[in-house]
Amino acid sequence: MDKKKWIRHLPLYILELVVLAAAIGALYFVMHATKAQKQQIKEGDIAVNEEIRQQFQNDTEEDQDPQKSNLSGIYQIALFGVDTRDGSLGKGNRSDTIMICSIDADTHEVKLISIYRDTYLNLGNDSYNKCNAAYAKGGPAQAISMINMNTDLYITDYVTVGFEGLIKAVDALGGVELEVTEKEIPHLNNYQICMVGTSEDGVNFTAQEDSYIPVTEPGVQTLNGLQATAYCRIRYIGDDFQRAQRQRDLITAMMEKCKTASFNELRLAAEAVVPYISTSLDINDILTMLSVVGDYQVTVSDGFPFAGMRNGGTKGGVGAFVVPVDLKTNVVKLHELLYDQQDYEPSEEVKAYSKIIKEDTDAYLKY
Repeated sequence: MDKKKWIRHLPLYILELVVLAAAIGALYFVMHATKAQKQQIKEGDIAVNEEIRQQFQNDTEEDQDPQKSNLSGIYQIALFGVDTRDGSLGKGNRSDTIMICSIDADTHEVKLISIYRDTYLNLGNDSYNKCNAAYAKGGPAQAISMINMNTDLYITDYVTVGFEGLIKAVDALGGVELEVTEKEIPHLNNYQICMVGTSEDGVNFTAQEDSYIPVTEPGVQTLNGLQATAYCRIRYIGDDFQRAQRQRDLITAMMEKCKTASFNELRLAAEAVVPYISTSLDINDILTMLSVVGDYQVTVSDGFPFAGMRNGGTKGGVGAFVVPVDLKTNVVKLHELLYDQQDYEPSEEVKAYSKIIKEDTDAYLKY
């Protein structure tokens, strides 16, 4: 695939989304692109199921109408969040957040699909384990390959953000509005302490009182960067599915806040997070889109595998995992959500992966 040709079709809303959802600023990219951790991923380093690759090539050859707007079509980008302490954002870090961001230039819809990090999938190299291991083993290229191979998608670009960058971006925007429940409050505050405090045993943390602001009341409220990041890390209320929902809620809240933010607030947010992001996006190709601004709305927020189509279990060497009851049917629903594609027929590769996942996990399921 011609990566430059693909990126030239990306409207500015991808930049807007990255600013809002992954704490990256288009403005700062324009002025200080060289400060970001940019990684050019070779086409051959990203796996795509062969049927999907061939379909994409056929569609590209047929789409030669010079009158067709460049600002049309549906595009996906992979978003990763890593909890890094040393500033590294590549291989060696497990991805706490794995998300498909799908953007429709024609309808101005943004669709966010979390891939639950403990999902037992093909890791993009025909080995099977929890999917967040793909990023740790092979960095963004293998993590994108993992997404493509298990979903019949053709994603080639990514943005990775460290949690420190998320904190700084939210603060630069003046905080975001989120609803906090009574049960979430103690866990939110504990995560704040873990992020700013110290520990002698790695389990029990203490922090100075002036290093964080405790949340004391439930309800809709403005959270600062540390509070908002702690909120989206809560995993002891509900389950990891709800944790992923909190992450998507934070992205949506940042998008809404950014719509009313001033130029200077956006610039400050961008400047704050650049040291904490890594991306494959080619800034020069995106600069031509700076004059295009749209009003985009998150219309779908869901998680893969989908509710009613997933199970869980525990397996030696793997630990507790989530599993698609049937990968094929999950992929069919994913394509329905992303493309409004009815009766999608999964590729032969997905069918094969689905069979292996079932064989590997059936004896270890809870239900």
